[in-house]
Amino acid sequence: MMGFLDTLTSINNAINDFVWVKLGLILLLGTGILMTVLTKFFQVSHIRHWWKQTIGSMGSKHVSGHLDKSEQSISQFQALCTALAATVGVGNISGVAAAICSGGAGAVFWMWVAAFFGMMTNYSENVLGIYYRRKNEKGEWSGGAMYYLRDGLGAKKGCKGIGNLLAVLFAIFCLLASFGIGNMGQINKIVANFESAFRIDALSDHILYSTESGSVSLYALIIGIAIMILGGLIIVGGLKRIAAFAEKIVPFMVVAFIIGSLIVIGVHYSAIGAAFKAIFVTAFAPKAVWGGVTGVAIKTVVTWGFKRGVFSNEAGLGSSVMVHSNSNVKEPVRQGMWGIFEVFADTMVVCTMTALVILTSGVIDLETGMLAVNAGSDATLVASAFDTVFTFGGVRVGSMFIAIAILLFAFTTVLGWSHYGTKAFEFLFGTKATIFYKIFFVLMMISGAVLTSSIAWDISDTFNGLMMIPNLIGVISLSGLVRKITQNYIDRKIKGKKDVEPMLSVFPEIQMEQEAAMLNEEAEMEKEATAAKQ
Repeated sequence: MMGFLDTLTSINNAINDFVWVKLGLILLLGTGILMTVLTKFFQVSHIRHWWKQTIGSMGSKHVSGHLDKSEQSISQFQALCTALAATVGVGNISGVAAAICSGGAGAVFWMWVAAFFGMMTNYSENVLGIYYRRKNEKGEWSGGAMYYLRDGLGAKKGCKGIGNLLAVLFAIFCLLASFGIGNMGQINKIVANFESAFRIDALSDHILYSTESGSVSLYALIIGIAIMILGGLIIVGGLKRIAAFAEKIVPFMVVAFIIGSLIVIGVHYSAIGAAFKAIFVTAFAPKAVWGGVTGVAIKTVVTWGFKRGVFSNEAGLGSSVMVHSNSNVKEPVRQGMWGIFEVFADTMVVCTMTALVILTSGVIDLETGMLAVNAGSDATLVASAFDTVFTFGGVRVGSMFIAIAILLFAFTTVLGWSHYGTKAFEFLFGTKATIFYKIFFVLMMISGAVLTSSIAWDISDTFNGLMMIPNLIGVISLSGLVRKITQNYIDRKIKGKKDVEPMLSVFPEIQMEQEAAMLNEEAEMEKEATAAKQ
């Protein structure tokens, strides 16, 4: 068994190195820069507009209001929360810690760079997702990279075969990733952290089996079964049940984590300057500080920053577009702007909070990069940082808080990825067959609770990269269309040109339907504004 795992690890490492280091990072950064330039730095030049149209428009019922039960789409805010449910996960806590431990504090800078350009990659994915979406047999919207690869890239002269092939490959890689990063890996982290923070000796000491990489207790199995039952009740109910759960939990968990992080950072405020110095210095000259001990090279810093950035916000994977496409939005650019906000909230806010908690709390030496004696490993680094402030009478309240945070973050990630996998399965096998995927996905949750090897996480990293490649090829090939749709929106909505026809869908019948719906929506919004003034 160990020989098989060693061989599997070796093969996976070779693929991972090619996908991420030799090809993926170039594609990822290149796509982000390309889309930023083509849209004239939309994330900066129109920051007031996209902010107002996303989080600033929460008072509008068209953005956050609940739809009629007969409506098969979800609200724009529900789409954001479901997408954030999948992106704000273990990567925002353990992932950031792993990036800092393996790539140095400078990896945080490269996470920011990946996020800055990733905003426009995610924007482009959402624009294409809305533009190429269609209704399935149940009347639900279906969109994603597989559709704009097949119907967008595939519509170009001589590209039908490659478009279809890349669409199928993306769907397959998405399915496989949904069981790794989106299921077993997340459950494994929930169980490990929960069992550590809320230990029950009678259950934890009852070992079911042991391997060279660890042991599995009865407590882990019980936690896994409980999560599987709760997950099954939500997942089998479909997207509307997932979205309803996400819109209640996601805002609460993000705000609670930010408040807790700000308290820790505030207590250690004197170290904030040194933390930022370590981030910027080691981003470009790692050997000057951390490299003296850890041997970190600039390539390692950049690679870890980009890998964990994408692992966290998923910009470039083509994953979150599958839930954004289910939104009741009419304008592709409107949902694209929610994609910008999604990356901003995930990386610029949550991941930055995590990084500053680690770098200011003393759990890691900013001069050498060495972990403090009681810091544990990267898996428990954030919990140790919270314990420096939230420990009362020997009770590690900080670790308990992080265990609950990981429980919520990881569980909602599982829910979000269950939808991604469902849409990939639907593309490959049809709408009616998706119930079999959902059942199998729920059953696989228990395996995450009893895993003892890190190979599942390493393979998940590889499938993330494999998803990314066909998706980015699709975005690049359709970059001109994204630029055209963006300019169309700017002309109509920002410059106020009245004689410009909107670009809402590649399909004429959907274009007409959405135009009529958009006119009705605009009329209702005008009534709302008039009533508010009175």
